[in-house]
Amino acid sequence: MQFPESWLREFCNPPLSTQQLAETLTMAGLEVEELRPVAPPFTKIVVGEIKETLQHPGADRLRVCQVDVGSGALLNIVCGAPNARVGIKVPCALVGAELPPGEDGKPFVIKVGKLRGVESQGMLCSARELQISDDHGGLLELPATAVVGRDIRRQLDLDDTLFTLKLTPNLAHCLSVYGVARELSALTGAPLKMPAFPPVPASHPDTLPVKVSAPDLCGRFSGRIVRNVNIKAATPQWMVDRLARCGQRSVTALVDISNYVMFEFSRPTHIFDLDRIHGGLDVRWGRAGEQLKLLNGSTVTVDEKVGVIADDVQVESLAGIMGGDATAVSDDTRNVYVEAAFWWPRAVAGRSRRYNFSTEAGHRFERGVDPDQTLEHLERITRLIIDICGGEAGPVDDAYLNLPQPAPVTLRVARAAKVIGMPVTQAQCADALKRLGLPVVAGGGTLTVTPPSYRFDLQIEEDLIEEVARMVGYNNLPTTPPLAPITARVRPEARRSPFAVHRTLAALGYQETINFSFVEERWEQELAGNPHPIRLLNPISAQMSVMRSSLLGSLLQVLKFNLDRKAERVRIFEAGRVFLRDASVQSTDATVQGFDQPMRVAGLACGSVDRLQWGSKERATDFFDVKGDVEALLAPRRAAFEPAQHPALHPGRSARVLVNGEAIGFVGELHPRWRQGYNLAQVPVLFELALDAVLARDVPVFQPVARHQAVARDIAVIVPEAVTHAELIAAIHAGSTGLLREAALFDVYRPKQAGGDLREGEKSLAVRLTLNSDDATLADDQIEAQVQAIVRRLTSRFGARLRA
Repeated sequence: MQFPESWLREFCNPPLSTQQLAETLTMAGLEVEELRPVAPPFTKIVVGEIKETLQHPGADRLRVCQVDVGSGALLNIVCGAPNARVGIKVPCALVGAELPPGEDGKPFVIKVGKLRGVESQGMLCSARELQISDDHGGLLELPATAVVGRDIRRQLDLDDTLFTLKLTPNLAHCLSVYGVARELSALTGAPLKMPAFPPVPASHPDTLPVKVSAPDLCGRFSGRIVRNVNIKAATPQWMVDRLARCGQRSVTALVDISNYVMFEFSRPTHIFDLDRIHGGLDVRWGRAGEQLKLLNGSTVTVDEKVGVIADDVQVESLAGIMGGDATAVSDDTRNVYVEAAFWWPRAVAGRSRRYNFSTEAGHRFERGVDPDQTLEHLERITRLIIDICGGEAGPVDDAYLNLPQPAPVTLRVARAAKVIGMPVTQAQCADALKRLGLPVVAGGGTLTVTPPSYRFDLQIEEDLIEEVARMVGYNNLPTTPPLAPITARVRPEARRSPFAVHRTLAALGYQETINFSFVEERWEQELAGNPHPIRLLNPISAQMSVMRSSLLGSLLQVLKFNLDRKAERVRIFEAGRVFLRDASVQSTDATVQGFDQPMRVAGLACGSVDRLQWGSKERATDFFDVKGDVEALLAPRRAAFEPAQHPALHPGRSARVLVNGEAIGFVGELHPRWRQGYNLAQVPVLFELALDAVLARDVPVFQPVARHQAVARDIAVIVPEAVTHAELIAAIHAGSTGLLREAALFDVYRPKQAGGDLREGEKSLAVRLTLNSDDATLADDQIEAQVQAIVRRLTSRFGARLRA
């Protein structure tokens, strides 16, 4: 919220400098985000009055003006502004004046000079040249009451300071200049100027029929008719200036008056063109399919969850948010209906965001606006309309329906001292609350407060404790170091940290990515095989409408992004959470009922195995390269791989990853269908694993170093083509009698055509067996017996035979 300091000091003027005032507000929770002068520094610019204008003899667009600046002699100034004319008062920069710096960053110094042969003894200025607005359509015209020769900074109060507050949602009562002044009075003890709202007498008996059909939408509705207003009346300059310093441009007098009261007292109001209303008004919930063209030009469709103001024919306004175009005031407006209402915050909250816009009115109503002051603020806006636009006011129609009933809140003084962290007495707490204008009833060590109508944030004891802390001043709270013991959480030795997993993947050449948990619904259906993903109620975009159940889609998006920018080699990973439906999950501090949220780690490699180098030929990454990375990631635990199907992976080049017989993820090439869909020239290889399984590790167990020399024997067995490496190694270990230490495949032979020892459908696998004993050096007969036992096992299991 932005406002000028001068307006604030009209309500409360403590003996503090601008910086001290800002510090006081900030330390009370009203953070002053920015202090900015209304105008940048400049000198020797005064009010001047044009006494005479003559056409420049050498230029059609220039005029030679005689300007009175109060010095006794008229100044000869050449001006090209289209509105330069006799009788107007404008800012005049005298010789030697320094105007604010331009785009080059250097101040502009006014000197005596000649323009097309005519001497110019100064410069007449626009608002843009003074950098007080962006208007550069002509000279800045000053009011007729401006004093000739007076410094323009004093005339326009340009030494004022703009305050920009960053308010938290609980400080809705400070969304006005008066609200901030009320807080400032409580903080400093300076007197608060209480506003007066004298009633405007009715000049005619006319009223507009209003029916409130939804008391859960509107708790109070006040309004009155004002006839014969002059819609073309000019907004007073003081009001235009104040609105501009609040960041609001001037529109028309009626709109400006409505905005002015909103900034002054946080009371959004709406002014209808009375003659465009069909019959009476009905305050109700919308009906499915109803449409409304708003003042911002957009057309919205409402439903039963959106409050509206309708007449007998159509919807005329979004309740508490924005008026409609059909009943907007225009140049032909003569009679208006002024409305001031209390809208329930829960009935307004989130409605404007549904239509992708926000308004000052909605921002206030969804936080809470004082329901007890609708009548007073209606009198204020009526008085301003009559004073500025003329007209005759009718009687006020004020309907009470369903107002909030504040519940008393009790503060325990001992509890307040414990939460604040410093000793406070009951008298101190009572004084702080009374300074805020809160009614206090004292008890034995307690204070009970019934929140006033404008304080929607006071609901529990902690709210009152916060008010006491704010009045004490956050800067006055003691800085007490924590006394609680700090005990480091010791990670079990059988579990490594997530950072270790990140470092391992980085050492393998992968780069980490971080992606949204919101993904496109198509990814879930195609890449995760999830026909019923978890949908978002309010997605930030149509392409991010569901929660992901796999990390693969996010990695493919990053791959496509990099390939489109000519990246030739991409190796990326992500460790993140996925979201799955699981009826067995119950709600706890870290879980949500019905939803499982496990952590996973996934990686993708595409392009060459190595960076550009000279030691070996370039080769594309394949399944076995990434399989090796997975094994390195899980080491020292041994992973097993078995053929499996996955919606995102190649049906013949993918595998399920198992550790200790438990499936923990998948690895494989991208499915050809999705490779074609993503238009990928090279095949990416992906893996996705449960992070908990990756974090687990076997605790090292001491084993003595073998005292005897190991023996190696190589065997080549012929087996059917369907026999896998894993099955072969498992069978070898099963046939061992305890002497086998290791079995490693080192050769695979498939003849180009059947013949010799190998028949069609067979292959030869060569395995090196490492044998040893802890008791003694192995004898030849022991070695031979062990090898023969393994061969017999392979023969019985696969029908294998030794290759000659």
